[in-house]
Amino acid sequence: MSELRVLVVEDEPGIRDFLARGLRNAGFLTTAAGDGTSGERLALAEPFDAIVLDLMLPGRSGLEILAAVRAARPNLPILVLTARGSVADRVGALEAGAIDYLVKPFALPELVARLRAQLRVSARVSETVVSAAGIEADLVTRRVLREGKPVNLSSTEFDLVLFMLRNCGRVLSRPQILGSVWGYTHDTATNNVDVYIGYLRKKLALPGNPAPIHTVRGVGYRLGDAS
Repeated sequence: MSELRVLVVEDEPGIRDFLARGLRNAGFLTTAAGDGTSGERLALAEPFDAIVLDLMLPGRSGLEILAAVRAARPNLPILVLTARGSVADRVGALEAGAIDYLVKPFALPELVARLRAQLRVSARVSETVVSAAGIEADLVTRRVLREGKPVNLSSTEFDLVLFMLRNCGRVLSRPQILGSVWGYTHDTATNNVDVYIGYLRKKLALPGNPAPIHTVRGVGYRLGDAS
């Protein structure tokens, strides 16, 4: 767990510093935010492995942050801290997407133990999920998300995007793609690759944000940032 990154979003300075120091001493790489606005921005922009989140925050509430993170990163573990400990508050946070809930005051060893337990679960889940370039493919459900939004793909389209995700950043030739997705052992002059790349580009595109699939002239295609 020594390299796992945790974001702490807590507006009370004493609790925020206590959490940051305690989590660092427990071996986590820790970043802290003191309000909901900066906390949400960091949560959506940085590759954290987990979030420890207060519910009552200035700027953006904890529930608003939960909703935004759940839409963008549905598998990211979020552990909620709050002074409100009623059943309704706990149920509300869990239904909004929190994976666990601790009421203030809390014991730091318990928080660390719960966080590590949830990260172990998350690690097992992530073994069945392949993600890159804002695209996520679940190998069990065969569900695909682009920036948190579901994308309906055919079986062949799923196999194609999965192959590209596993080779994100690499230039893939048409024969490579044909062999891996369609099982062809040689180039049969079929245009399947180009046709299905077109399908993927259309389905993965978002308003003002085209699919990150780039043509490498004379070679094939590459998934990833433009370069």
